[in-house]
Amino acid sequence: MEIDMVREEDRAKFVKLASARVNKALKDIQLIGNLANRSNYDYTDEDVAKIFKALNEEMSACKKRFELSSKKGGATKFTLE
Repeated sequence: MEIDMVREEDRAKFVKLASARVNKALKDIQLIGNLANRSNYDYTDEDVAKIFKALNEEMSACKKRFELSSKKGGATKFTLE
């Protein structure tokens, strides 16, 4: 029973933090999108490519962390046979 309670608390903490952090990230991405207004900002295609490269790389790294943490059985076994 106590383990279930701890799991519920961990789940509730995850849901609370994930919701807040994802909503903040979405808002920040929307603010980055506001930079597309050429009447207010001057930028190059290279600038845009750098922005999206950085965002995509960080998203890939984040996704990989979730994928690695969900693998069951740990690291794969190595053998020279």
